[in-house]
Amino acid sequence: MPKAPSANAQIEYETFGAQTAPAVLLISGLGSQMTRWPPAFCDQLAAHGFRVIRFDNRDTGLSTWFNEGDSYSLSDMAADGVAVLDAAGAAKAHVAGVSMGGMISQAIAIEHPDRVLSLTSIMSASGAPGTMNPTPEAGLVLSIAPPDPKADYEAFLAHGVNNSLTIGSPSYPWPEGALRERAIAEHARGFNPTGSARQMGAIRVDGDRTERLSKLNVPTVVLHGADDPLIKPLGGEATAKAIPGAELRVIPGMGHDLPPALYDIVIDAILAAAARA
Repeated sequence: MPKAPSANAQIEYETFGAQTAPAVLLISGLGSQMTRWPPAFCDQLAAHGFRVIRFDNRDTGLSTWFNEGDSYSLSDMAADGVAVLDAAGAAKAHVAGVSMGGMISQAIAIEHPDRVLSLTSIMSASGAPGTMNPTPEAGLVLSIAPPDPKADYEAFLAHGVNNSLTIGSPSYPWPEGALRERAIAEHARGFNPTGSARQMGAIRVDGDRTERLSKLNVPTVVLHGADDPLIKPLGGEATAKAIPGAELRVIPGMGHDLPPALYDIVIDAILAAAARA
């Protein structure tokens, strides 16, 4: 797959659909590879007449990994997304992001407004105080490091599956065995044990985006799970309140994940934002 040159990084990306179709840029969350937007999802979105572009954030998957002591900003990660658009030959795009990816999407809309046709912020937050406070159980997902896969691979896989179940959607369960298969595939593709900490540092440094979001003029849909334990609904509510004209969709039974049963709901949110462009 191709790589997009960005500041101090090479960003792995992949496209689906016709090259001449309007672009949709999909951005993944903390420590999550672009494969969290599975081909089945991308193909389904492309079938609506879009060119779908997914990519590995820096410090994730097959994009550049950084070293201990390195740091970067959410603005740097937003610039990576724009670099992917440049490399893919897309002058503008409908931008959609999940969790940290929603924050990066917001940063692209704030700092590169000429590149954004619409914005879909999914299970994310504005960074305002109190908008990123997880439940105690969900907080452990972020604070407890996984077992060393070289020392105990099965424990490593079990840790990943249990974390996913902890923050997952109670009304939209995964197919039997799918989370274990995902954990195996992600480890084999590119497991970076230290990248998430640097990404979290970028989120913290960026702080509260409320004032910056209030100046946006872009069609926006904010999608959030009513049962999200990692970024509670307050995160989505604050985001929608901050962005002029934003539509808020709160989905009962949805947590902090994207199982196949939620594809239609998420795609419909992206299409609704795009239709308003």
